Amino acid sequence: MLTALKGNILEALSPDTLGIHPNSYLVLEDGRVAGIYPVLPDNITEAQVEDFGDALILQSFADMHLHGPQYEFMGTGMDRPLLQWLDTYAFPTEARYANIDYAREKYRILAHDLIQNGTTRVCMFSSLHTDATLILMEELEKAGVTGYVGKVNMDRNAPPYLCETTEESERETLRWLEKCKRFTLVKPILTPRFAPSCSPELLSFLGKLKEERDLPVQSHLSENTGEIALVAQLFPDCRQYWEVYDKYGLFDSKTLMAHCVHSDRRERAAMRMRGVHPVHCASSNNSLMSGISPVADMLREGQAVCLGSDVSGGTTLSMLHTMANSINASKDRGSMKQDVSQAISIEQAYYMATGAGQAFLGHGIGFQAGEPLHAIVLDDTGLPKLPNITLRERLLRAVYRLDDRHIRAVYSEGVRRL
Repeated sequence: MLTALKGNILEALSPDTLGIHPNSYLVLEDGRVAGIYPVLPDNITEAQVEDFGDALILQSFADMHLHGPQYEFMGTGMDRPLLQWLDTYAFPTEARYANIDYAREKYRILAHDLIQNGTTRVCMFSSLHTDATLILMEELEKAGVTGYVGKVNMDRNAPPYLCETTEESERETLRWLEKCKRFTLVKPILTPRFAPSCSPELLSFLGKLKEERDLPVQSHLSENTGEIALVAQLFPDCRQYWEVYDKYGLFDSKTLMAHCVHSDRRERAAMRMRGVHPVHCASSNNSLMSGISPVADMLREGQAVCLGSDVSGGTTLSMLHTMANSINASKDRGSMKQDVSQAISIEQAYYMATGAGQAFLGHGIGFQAGEPLHAIVLDDTGLPKLPNITLRERLLRAVYRLDDRHIRAVYSEGVRRL
């Protein structure tokens, strides 16, 4: 069946290139992208057209780092640095997810709210609870959210009420992976919480499992100076934080590393050489007083930087706001260093929020022909009319001024979800 969406189409083709298609048609065949046309070709004039007028048609968002069980207390505890915040807020909340009824209630809300905010692709941390993680995957899949979810591994440096033994962590990870086979849109990703929470024995197990089953990995890297000092204490044979993951086979092109706030040239070079994907989380970097990530440097160096809300260290589920926070943080870094080249552009922010995540998840660039549609329709027509405003300028203004109330439609896997 041929259908088409009509409007102002904007796609992220690279970190520096915005594909701009004013007043055009995004043509679909059975929910898959067939092409973008300024006018409908003669052979597809029978397509059923949904005309969104002057609204913006964008790629839907890929939130590549967030913590599912933390969504319920988003905005709480923003007065503490990372390690104190974990002990006071994150760990006690995550412990509640041992109750599967509680997990079901909270995760259903999260899945709904992701779609409401135009996020259709994720890489997400659950808690260490296997059954709750499976519930999270179920609720995301029912809502139409695709991507990866990980059962967290942590067998040390965690409170007794939220800590596995090494044997439990290994056994439950295997049980979880077996149960994941029933999912089609949401897949498993190995998730050592961060190096301090995992013993060498557990990291070794996860590295071997990654190799045996060709699984992706997500974790944290160089987020906070206190965390980095703890890693150095726990792994004295490793010169830098990244070397811990690398030592155990968890640091390659199928790896996401969140934050990278304090990644120096050597650490960034190691990520680039191994194809590791950094995930920039500007909101939580600010909220938890971790610092400002050198995103512009990473982009210039050829890093495939993704974007994450990092709820609940981050204070918004909106990837529009996350893009704005990222641009602002880069300007702050530029001001501190007296270096305007530290500021990232709207093209870069939009690509990090969409295309970079698509690429990690194995999809093409922009609205790739042949792939199921992932898109949102963003209505900025209520904003003041400005003479000669370009579509690029409208996108930038939308990032700063709009939110979920302005999203008219959301498509995931070729299906309209909102």
